[in-house]
Amino acid sequence: MGLKEHVAARIRELRMNHGEGLSQEDLAAELKVATNTVSRWETGTYWPSVEDLDKLARFFHVSVLEFFPTDEQPPQEDHVVQLLRLAKGLRPDDLEELRRYAEYRRARYRLAQAKERAKTRRGKAPA
Repeated sequence: MGLKEHVAARIRELRMNHGEGLSQEDLAAELKVATNTVSRWETGTYWPSVEDLDKLARFFHVSVLEFFPTDEQPPQEDHVVQLLRLAKGLRPDDLEELRRYAEYRRARYRLAQAKERAKTRRGKAPA
């Protein structure tokens, strides 16, 4: 399953499992987007922007990274260790904000990578 299909399936799954289930119309109203936008996200016709994924994550009370397949844990690099040291001693609400920001940046990066790969595949001549 490609990333676009994974994101689409995850949006649909979260919507359907929200309480008694949530209609596309109701979700669209909550997010202040057109109903057909939610439908297109769920069918993989449209890529949701990282801002849209952030809105979805906040609405469903999940991490924005929930929309992406899990990837292997990379080895900790020096700059990650430095970031962790800097985060020590922050208040819980500041840590939460830092976590959400890091997740948002990671999601933005992964979405941009996937779009670039898709564009590159479309641009290649058939063999």
